[in-house]
Amino acid sequence: MPEQVRHDGGGKIARPWLAIAPLALALSACGLHPLYSGGSSGATASALAAVEVAPIEGKAGWLVSNAIRDRIQMAGQASPRYRLQITLDDQITGLAIRRDGAVTRERRTLRARFQLVDLASNATLLDDTAGSDAGIDVVSSEYATIAAESTALENLSRIVADQIVARVALYARERPAPAS
Repeated sequence: MPEQVRHDGGGKIARPWLAIAPLALALSACGLHPLYSGGSSGATASALAAVEVAPIEGKAGWLVSNAIRDRIQMAGQASPRYRLQITLDDQITGLAIRRDGAVTRERRTLRARFQLVDLASNATLLDDTAGSDAGIDVVSSEYATIAAESTALENLSRIVADQIVARVALYARERPAPAS
């Protein structure tokens, strides 16, 4: 058990944190780099600012596209160079069933297949998936169950949007800078 700085009576002061210093130095050299280095003028923010989100069908599509736009607009506005095309799969599955056949627990799953397309060449630059799921208790009040399903969809939409923006940002950081 590490001890705090103490006086051991012999005039020595024990400093257990000195043993951690080499570890901290090793971690600083591990090659991690900030994703948004350069701020709003950096390569990642500039690429995100140039992404347009294609329309997505349904309530889940509206929620996901708005969440993505909210995240990429923080990077600023630029004329679109890329289009983000997203196809969603939103499902609710009954998990726990009572003897009388009534469902008591559901799982809502939201999966997205997304493609980042270069508008100039129509080439697909990134083709990936994102997704998450949430558990929902089915209660005797139908209104409460519908509200829980709706809240789960809103939360899942934000999670999926975060995953998509993070993957597009990683792609933008790793890709070569476009020729001007």
